[in-house]
Amino acid sequence: MRIAVDPVSDLNGNGAAATVIPMSTTFERLIGRLRGLVRGQSSTSTRREEPPRNRRAPGPSGPRYPGDATRLPDTTYAPRPDGDADPGEIVWTWVPYEEDHTQGKDRPVLIIGHEGDWLVGLPLTSKDHDVDERQERRSGREWVDIGSGAWDTRGRPSEVRVNRLVRVSPGGVRREGAVLPRDRYEAVVAAARAHHPD
Repeated sequence: MRIAVDPVSDLNGNGAAATVIPMSTTFERLIGRLRGLVRGQSSTSTRREEPPRNRRAPGPSGPRYPGDATRLPDTTYAPRPDGDADPGEIVWTWVPYEEDHTQGKDRPVLIIGHEGDWLVGLPLTSKDHDVDERQERRSGREWVDIGSGAWDTRGRPSEVRVNRLVRVSPGGVRREGAVLPRDRYEAVVAAARAHHPD
């Protein structure tokens, strides 16, 4: 390809040379860039987006949430390294908000038993509710400290809410967190039993 060099005059009338790129080359580059942009947009538009963590989404996969459980299941401590969520294990899953089951967030949950096809668990938080314990009780929330463990990658101490029994779809458990030591598990279940007598 040839590039033409034409003499031109600058503002002072001095002769100078300017490089002139043929129109066809500039046009081809522009078309190439446009094609690249269009390809990039089409690939991103077909990419599946992850649902926001705190927005509407009744679990990643699984049945519609039927509401919280009202009775304690069989709470026998039985963690097993089999890939399934068992009583005594803390797992991560989508938990619906208590006031609106169509919205929720990902959080760790202590599995304490089964109810039909559902798991039953108690939600965890890393927020320290000791400082606002009275306010939490007035709001109907009761918490028990369980310390720290592998379920929280930042090693923060956790608390378990013992007066809310959330149902968890086994297909909605996305990763296992850890096994809660038996003595701490039994203390949590005892506190939960005080709020949900048989």
